[in-house]
Amino acid sequence: MKAIICESYGLPDSLVYKEVANPTPGEKEVIIEVAACAVNFPDVLIIQNKYQFKPELPFSPGGEVSGVIKSVGSQVKHLQVGQRVLALCGWGGFAEEVKVAADRVFPIPPFMDDVTAASTLYTFGTSYFALKNRAQLKSGETLLVLGASGGVGLAAVELGKVMGATLIAAASTVDKLNSCHEKGADYLINYETEDLKERVKELTKGKGVDVVIDVVGDKYAEPALRSMAWKGRYLVVGFAAGEIPKFPLNLILLKGCSVMGVFWGRFSTEEVQASQQNLMELVGMIQAGKISQHIHQLYSLEESPKALQEMMDRKVVGKAVVVVREEKRETRSENLDLPHASRSKRQEPRTDKANEEKRVFQSVGDLREAVGTSLGVSDWVLVSQDLIHQFAETTDDKQWIHVDTEKAQMMLPGGKNIAHGYLTLSLIPKLLYGLLPLEGVQMALNYGTEKVRFPAPLYSGDSIRLHASIIKVEDRPDGAVSLHIQATMEAQNSEKPVCVAEIITIVRF
Repeated sequence: MKAIICESYGLPDSLVYKEVANPTPGEKEVIIEVAACAVNFPDVLIIQNKYQFKPELPFSPGGEVSGVIKSVGSQVKHLQVGQRVLALCGWGGFAEEVKVAADRVFPIPPFMDDVTAASTLYTFGTSYFALKNRAQLKSGETLLVLGASGGVGLAAVELGKVMGATLIAAASTVDKLNSCHEKGADYLINYETEDLKERVKELTKGKGVDVVIDVVGDKYAEPALRSMAWKGRYLVVGFAAGEIPKFPLNLILLKGCSVMGVFWGRFSTEEVQASQQNLMELVGMIQAGKISQHIHQLYSLEESPKALQEMMDRKVVGKAVVVVREEKRETRSENLDLPHASRSKRQEPRTDKANEEKRVFQSVGDLREAVGTSLGVSDWVLVSQDLIHQFAETTDDKQWIHVDTEKAQMMLPGGKNIAHGYLTLSLIPKLLYGLLPLEGVQMALNYGTEKVRFPAPLYSGDSIRLHASIIKVEDRPDGAVSLHIQATMEAQNSEKPVCVAEIITIVRF
């Protein structure tokens, strides 16, 4: 296979594009045919031997990839050959194939393309962890983003706006600041031509900012710290501008502020449930159109050194991505037929035309006309371990197969906990809302179920979607109607449906 190789530590122009041996998986590893690999600042550091992780020479840089699984190790049960995935490999991604530990590999939602999948976790994952988990940013607070035009910076601008903050974006050029403005920044500061501290003081009317997220460090850090409000939170993410700053501790004392380290990589391994919850929420925001990755430029595999050099020169706005091969669509996650259909033969990928032609129901007559026809297929929804825990807490039903993750790792297939059957059933209304758009109704009530069965278990971390159709409309004495809906729920990693039910919904127009 072809790969970009670091044979000796140095700058991007020392990297070599060459033929190397294909990797083989260990027992708990998978081999991914790389479709795209994001370019991140740690890639620049790792080839110079300046990063905290130091792979043995020779190696390929590139720590965030998307692609298709080519092969799996003997102990990997939750991932399958042909599945579209994204992965945090640390290094090795600037290659046609990469070997990754299975617990660092995640299914790609069907709506997400390979470039987006390869460029989301490091930037949005880091920013969301920083703002949500570390700073606990609140609506109405003021957020200052240093290095706001970079990948993490732009992600912080978007997420800060979604979280209700007033955004001050600081960057070094007019073009970079324009990108921040397009992402929703309320105020802009060019810290190469303006006094950062004085400008923040002016914009906040002397109060200062509640939160600073700093990805650049160097000479910008101390003025930003001096711009903190009382009990502010200073988030240390990185040092892209060069020198690691040295804070005068008396400033921290006088401001009554907190200085917090943001190491998303360790968070994702130390606090797995919280990290999975963040990922699920980010996917939801992307799907809803609330956030989107700004792609600076696409590069070929052979052009990877150029991409790294432009990252070093601080020319990249948003995210640079190396495209290794064109997106593959004939994958397991996108060739799932209707759950009750035979899977013995390979089928053409479904286009979900029922969703594309989805109608709005405005009367009982509209509902009657739809009897016997499909309502379509819902979007995929991730069932996280955190969601399973929440259900167990609410119902006080804490069987070990649902909540004991350590025991599940030892005793259950794939080492994953199983969602409670009633949790699976309770998710049907959530998925059904998008398939049954009702307009002008006085009441719509999920009344109950007629028949329910669970042909296959639903494992933690899997994604589900719903196929539904109206099978009967019955008049009620009170003028409402009862809809009987056939609902079949499939999981991305199960050959059988995880829930089949006849749902009764009462509707009054």
